[in-house]
Amino acid sequence: MSDSPAVDAARALVADLAAQGVRDVVLAPGSRSAPLAYALAEADAAGLLRLHVRIDERSAAFLALGLSRGSGLRPADGGTPTDAAPVAVVTTSGTAVVHLHPAVLEASHAGLPLVLLTADRPHELRGTGASQTTDQVGVFGAAVRHAADVPAPDGRPGEIDDLLATARRALAAARGLRDRHPGPVHLNLAYRDPLHPSHPAGAPMTPRPGVTVVPPSPGPGADPDLPGDPARTVVVAGDGAGPAARRLAEAQGWPLLAEPTSGACGGPQAVAAYRSVLGADDLAADVAHVVVLGRPTLSRPVQRLLARPDVTVTVVAPGGGPWPDAARNAARVVERLADRWFATPAHDGGAPDGGAADGGAFAARWRAASAAAATQVDAVTRDVSALATAPYAALAVARSVVAATGPDDVLVVGASNPVRDVDLVTGLDAAVDDPPPRIVANRGLAGIDGTVATATGVALAAARRGLRTRALVGDLTFLHDVGGLLRGPGEAPVELQVVVVNDDGGSIFATLEHGSLARSGPAAAATFERVFGTPHGADLGALCAGYGVEHRRAEDVDTLRAALADPPPGVSVIEVRVPRADRLVESRALADRIVRAVQRR
Repeated sequence: MSDSPAVDAARALVADLAAQGVRDVVLAPGSRSAPLAYALAEADAAGLLRLHVRIDERSAAFLALGLSRGSGLRPADGGTPTDAAPVAVVTTSGTAVVHLHPAVLEASHAGLPLVLLTADRPHELRGTGASQTTDQVGVFGAAVRHAADVPAPDGRPGEIDDLLATARRALAAARGLRDRHPGPVHLNLAYRDPLHPSHPAGAPMTPRPGVTVVPPSPGPGADPDLPGDPARTVVVAGDGAGPAARRLAEAQGWPLLAEPTSGACGGPQAVAAYRSVLGADDLAADVAHVVVLGRPTLSRPVQRLLARPDVTVTVVAPGGGPWPDAARNAARVVERLADRWFATPAHDGGAPDGGAADGGAFAARWRAASAAAATQVDAVTRDVSALATAPYAALAVARSVVAATGPDDVLVVGASNPVRDVDLVTGLDAAVDDPPPRIVANRGLAGIDGTVATATGVALAAARRGLRTRALVGDLTFLHDVGGLLRGPGEAPVELQVVVVNDDGGSIFATLEHGSLARSGPAAAATFERVFGTPHGADLGALCAGYGVEHRRAEDVDTLRAALADPPPGVSVIEVRVPRADRLVESRALADRIVRAVQRR
């Protein structure tokens, strides 16, 4: 039985907090917090939790502090004390919030898990002079372990799941499940009228399934089980996953979807062109469990896989920081996997069933799909010659650069299309047992800014280890940070070769929704070209000359390969001009070719 979005969201939040082990909540009365007040009264009546009401917020917060501290007292028989239980305290907006601060500071220093639920005006009323409206975001500063500003619910599909995923992250931080450093957390909850239920009886207070449950992080000797079906599991290796992802996939016979900056590319389980392979519905539909290592950032198809309600997702995330779960669908978060998962399973009952190293029929289908996909990518990049006009020229450039990246090389890749092109071609020219290439990129926020300077820093550090550095960037990325070429006469020399794929603009946007809209007519095309395509006509050679950097053009693949094989000393730039107009058509055509080939296998 649906009610107003504010009341529905408050009921779901309260029910979920109770399901996650919150047994006591202290409420100070107020108007903006009314949705929570109604929900708490219903939960108290249903026996889901105990509600305590106090008229003063400062006293309410210290009452919650005492409830939490008391829950962890040593038993009378001298036994081991239990961990302090999380206790929530609820206030309305305005000055009510800051009265919690003394207790928050005490909880922070004492390591007690308080959950601060502060109601707020919706974002459109902030800064307008609306009554009882001030800036509550970040009001507790460094005293809280986690804080989130939650927008007012408006009834959109999926918003309850998003709210509960946010709340569970906060509760995990309050308990110290990730970093063993419990303390207070703050959820600032905006609500929009109406704030009261339209049905006096209220809706059933039942938790919603399918949102992340975060168990305590396992200690050094822990041996966590995985919740999903091992016979239909794939491994997703995102940025920074490291070699553990490849070792896990090979030990268990699981398909490996590895981003180029994962440090896990290659091997017999690696799936070529996995982003397109996931478009083969019959193959992707058979996936029941995904183990995620690192931070996946490149692929919408991967995120759609991780968001599927019928797929169980396990996230392996060492340390105490936030775990990657953009789809808000992880079933379990663990700090590490036990050694047994990295050993080839035996059939003695000591290893998970269904994860035999040969992978069974499921893994065999994925290996066949990978081979079919690799054949298609090879076909469109193998015989490319005149790069300025050739189809798939940018992919051919990426393939040449990756092929030139040997065991003593480091490749720095720019954001947007270059890193995605590298993702498609990595492994095409490598032996199955080759170690993964050293590929790095700024994937923390995936911006194009500072890439030339980043590559310069990598080159300086890599040279100390006897490694050579190369960068592959787009023209906008290069122009955005062309100042990174500047080096004073007293600075250490840099050995860096920069390959610039110049399509005179932002071709990444052509592969997104904007590219499709641009094809709807001349006016839309003109708008796209001006605000997304952003042609510049810059003379990269003249820019390089101004910085005293050697520049050369590579008109064809043979010239490019020769330049890659014999870089001049110092910093140099290879410019490769490629077409931009057909990027969307080419991307879709290749994806379709791969899907058809996979389905024919």
